[in-house]
This record gives sequence, structure tokens and C-alpha cells, in this order.
Amino acid sequence: MTRIAHLDPIGGLAGDMALAALLDAGAPIAALEETIAVLGIDARVEAVPAQRSGIAATHVLVLPAERSHARPAAALRAILTDAPLPDEVRAPAIAAFDRIAAAEASIHEVDVRDVVLHELGGDDTLVDLCGVFALLHALGVERLTCGPLPMGGGLATTQHGPTPLPAPATLAILAGLPILGVATPGELVTPTGAAIAATASAVGPMPAMTLGAVGYGAGTREHADRPNLVRVVLGEEIAAAPGLGEVLELQANVDDLLPELVPDVLEACLRAGALDAWVEPIQMKKGRPGLLLNVLARPADEGRLADTLLRHSTTLGVRVHRQTRYELDRAIREVRVDGRTIRVKIGLLGGEVVNVAPEHDDCVAVATATGRPVKQIWAEAMAAATATPAEADERAR
Repeated sequence: MTRIAHLDPIGGLAGDMALAALLDAGAPIAALEETIAVLGIDARVEAVPAQRSGIAATHVLVLPAERSHARPAAALRAILTDAPLPDEVRAPAIAAFDRIAAAEASIHEVDVRDVVLHELGGDDTLVDLCGVFALLHALGVERLTCGPLPMGGGLATTQHGPTPLPAPATLAILAGLPILGVATPGELVTPTGAAIAATASAVGPMPAMTLGAVGYGAGTREHADRPNLVRVVLGEEIAAAPGLGEVLELQANVDDLLPELVPDVLEACLRAGALDAWVEPIQMKKGRPGLLLNVLARPADEGRLADTLLRHSTTLGVRVHRQTRYELDRAIREVRVDGRTIRVKIGLLGGEVVNVAPEHDDCVAVATATGRPVKQIWAEAMAAATATPAEADERAR
């Protein structure tokens, strides 16, 4: 069976909160202390009891001997690359760190090789990233998942001046992943927490598992509307049947729609939220050739898509058929090809990856920018998405 850990970001997610939750769930603090020593960092860690909303938890303080100043991302990455860490720790830590560096480079419009990290340039960033994956490794976790991340609001003070929350770097790191806007003020998810979540194999509901240990990690602040906690749920993953979902099929027969307009109708439906849209040739009354317009949708989108078909096609009516279908759990993973991001759709059955598909439009964009064939970009994206941690680390080098 696969040992799994699910992060439940009740009050948000930060690196130290994830460390605390894993320690609270039984991870040995010695594994964290050994990781700090291997990194060559002069720091100590204190894990102390805490309570949030009456729930017993652990709070972690990472205390570097000397507060680091802004440092080039390349210098911090070299520490991760050179440290004698296990592959199961180094590979995800580098992947998470690369997301932070790429996000900062994009926001400040500099090459990722030249980006300087300010608030994230300290030793505590390395401790958080490597520490989390070291504790997961110590617990024997083979797969990490994470719940949707709550996003607070407001402003934060940084070296660049007032910055909106969620922080731009946090949003850049989480591109393509589910997030949830909440009324809680302040920074609930830090860039480090976002980078850890982005390395998860899936971001969404808790997967089916035989429940083992549960741990709670407390943040520093108190929130009025939610406990400032991250919960980690450990267990043995169990096979689950495909999910059963409800869908609608909207249909319309047309015999007077100009062929040039057919793609426009389908595109309008997809923009309006259709799961899929297609046409079939049919024979209509008086021997006229016609088209059957088909749109697959969620029940909540029924009215909007019926309106779209009526507005954009020539039909006078839309039929609706209610259906159920078995569905895979889905996740989005991002990979880098030629320094550019490609989204990869992941299909999961009972936690097992059964489908992997690079997003074609992203492959086309990279191919257009580099002058390379789309099929080569697609193949490299597929290889990156299915690489083992050791293979991913080798590519990063």
C-alpha cells in the first residue's frame, strides 16, 4: 500500500506550520535537526505545545544564529544541490525552490538566473523546504496531497513597499491549482507554503485512505473566523472506485447554420463553461442535411449554456438530458520545457496516476516561441511529468 500524507490548510499554509504538523503527527525532530546540519546551516528548532480554538497543536520556531539578508536565488539553490540529501528530499525541495525563483523572476521581470530573493532569501526558507520533505521521508510518505488553499486579503509591508495579499509570488506559484478566496485578513498562504503545496501530486479533496496519525501545526497569529492551523492526515491509500458525477447534455438540431459559424458556436460554449462541445452530421426533415449540436456541462451551468446555444446558433430550442458518468480525480501539474511552463493534466484512479496529458495549447506556445516541433515539446513535457525524483533532479542539474 502507498503511504500518503494529506495537508489540510484550515487556516492557510506556511513552511513552519507544515513542519509543526508533521512533528505533531509523529515525525522525529532528529530528522529535521539532521537536515539542518547537512545543509550547513547554523540554526536551531524549537517545537512547543500550542492551542488554536481549543485544539492542541504544535508550534515550531526556526531560529537561525544569524538573520540572512537578501541573496541570489542561484546561491540558495546551490546549497540544495550540493548538500548530501537523500534524493527523496532534495528533488522535491529543489522543485519547490525553483517555483519560488521562477515566480519572483516573473514578477520582477528579470532572468531567473539573476533574481535576488529578499524576504525569502534567509536560511529559514531552506529549513522549511528541506525540513518538510525530510520529515515526510522519515514518516515513509510516498505521496503528498493538499486541500485547496484559502487566500486572505489586505496589504503587507515588504522591502519593495506595500504589497497586495495574496502576495504576487504566492499566486504565481499556484497558477493552475485550486484556491479559495476567504474573508480572513492577512497572509494565510506564504510563498514557501505555496511551493510545498505545488509539489503535491494532487490539490483537491482528501483521497481515500485507511486513517493513521493526525497532526496539527499552529501558526503564530490568531484569526477571528478560523483556527490558524494546518492539519496533516497520514494513512495508507486505498483503491477507490471512480467518482460518480452528474452531467447534462444539451442538444439542438440545426439545418440553417452556416458552416463558417459552427466553430464559433462551439468556442462560445467552451468559454461559457462547457466540459465539451461537438457536432454530428444528421439527416433532417425534407431530406435536408443538418447538424446536431452537443454540449456537455455541469448542472450548475445549464442556464448559461442553454442561453449561449440560443444566442450563438440558429436553433429555436435546446433539449437537456441528465446523465451520470464515472470520473477520474483530476489534478494539474506544471513542468518546465526550454524554460517555459507547460500544464499537464493528471488523471487519478484511487490515487493512482492512470492518465497523463500535456496541455496541447501550452506545447504549441512553447513550440512557436522556440521554433521546435510541437511533438518534441509534447514528448519532453510528458517525460518531465512522469520522471522519478532522481530523474527530475538530474534534469534540474
